[in-house]
Amino acid sequence: MSIDTKTAARVAKLARIRVEDEALPALAHEFSAILEFIEQLNEVDVDGVEPMVSVTPMQLKRRADVVTDGNIQTQVLSNAPDAREGFFAVPKVME
Repeated sequence: MSIDTKTAARVAKLARIRVEDEALPALAHEFSAILEFIEQLNEVDVDGVEPMVSVTPMQLKRRADVVTDGNIQTQVLSNAPDAREGFFAVPKVME
């Protein structure tokens, strides 16, 4: 599949990327190269291949999904410019 400069300009606009007019042919060529590579990948026979996240078999460490308060309230509040009664104190913002 070949991308022309008009399509490359439209893609750049949609991506909110400013591309000068003289750079559009090179961008269109790069887009075409990317699409050619994707077409090559579509030709690969992957029947019977299990999805994987790594080339080495490994099991991720798991932990219990338990909600805790972290037990570090004093450390967290030590960074606050103003803390009162175990909470962050902020100025009143209503008029």
